[in-house]
Amino acid sequence: MTLTALLVRISLVVVLMILVGGVGVIGVGRIRSFRPHALRRLRLVAPYLLLLALVLVGNSLLRDVGPELSWIIGWRITGWITGIEGTFVATLQHYAHPALTAYFSYIYIYGYSFLLAFPVVAYFLLPDDRPIRETAIAYSINYAVGVVCYVLFIAYGPRNVMPDMVDQLLYTNWPESHLLTSEVNANVNVFPSLHTSLSATVAVLAYRTREQYPYWLPIATVLAGSVAVSTMYLGIHWAIDVLGGVALAAISVAGAVWLTSPDRRGTPLDRAGRRLRAVVDRPLAYLLALADDRSQEADERTGSD
Repeated sequence: MTLTALLVRISLVVVLMILVGGVGVIGVGRIRSFRPHALRRLRLVAPYLLLLALVLVGNSLLRDVGPELSWIIGWRITGWITGIEGTFVATLQHYAHPALTAYFSYIYIYGYSFLLAFPVVAYFLLPDDRPIRETAIAYSINYAVGVVCYVLFIAYGPRNVMPDMVDQLLYTNWPESHLLTSEVNANVNVFPSLHTSLSATVAVLAYRTREQYPYWLPIATVLAGSVAVSTMYLGIHWAIDVLGGVALAAISVAGAVWLTSPDRRGTPLDRAGRRLRAVVDRPLAYLLALADDRSQEADERTGSD
C-alpha cells in the first residue's frame, strides 16, 4: 500500500466517524439550523483557523531541519528518562494481547485523528464562537511548543532503546502504518508526546463544553485516555513523555482560555488578531454577500411563481 492510499483510507474512515458523531453528539437539528449561518461563522473564526494552518506549516518545515539542529543544540535526555522509569513500558507490554494490540493500534491512528478533527466541526456549529477559537489556539500552542521541545530535547523511544524488551507492536500488527509515522516523526522526537498532549487538550475542552455537548465528554475522555496508553503499549513513548504531554495540554488550554478571554480585548495580542482578521475578512465578506444575493434571487423567483 502506498502512503497516498493509506491517507485516503484514514480520511474516509475519519469522515465516516465524524458523520456518525455529528448525528449522535451534535444532533441533526443543530446541523440543519446552522446551515444559513455557516459563512458568517467562518468569517468570524477564519483568522484562528488560519493561525493554526500557519503553525502546522511552520511545524512541518521545522521538523524537516529539526533533527540536524537538535544534534547541535539539543539536550540528550534518553539516559535520564530510562534512569527514572526503567522498564515500565516493557512491563506494560507483558500484558499484551492480540485484541489489545489491534485496539490500541487503531486508536493510535484512527481514534486520534477523529479526536482532533471532531471538535473543530462540533464547535464550529455552536452559537458561541469561543470554543472553536480556544480549540484552534490550544492546538497551535501544542504544535508550536511541541516542535520546539523536539529541537531542544533528544530522546529515543522505548522500542529503539530496548529492542530486546519492547516490541514495535504497531508495525507488527499494522505494517503499513510505518508509511505514515515515518513521514511525520523522527526516532528522537518523543518528548513530550504530542499524541497525548493534543488528546488531553481535547478532553479538557470537552469538559469546558459539557453543557453544549454532554455526550462528547465521556467519548473524548475515553479516547484521550486510550491514546495516552496506546503510545506506551505500542512502545512508542515513555511514561515520562506522556506526563510531559499532559503538562503541555494544561499549558495549551490555559493559554487558549487566557488569550480568548474578553479581558484581553485591546491588548497587543488582540490587535494582532484583528489585523489577521482583516487579511481574510475581505474574501469571506465577498462570499457572504454573493451567497446573500443568490438567496435573495431565489426568494424573488419563488415569489414570482
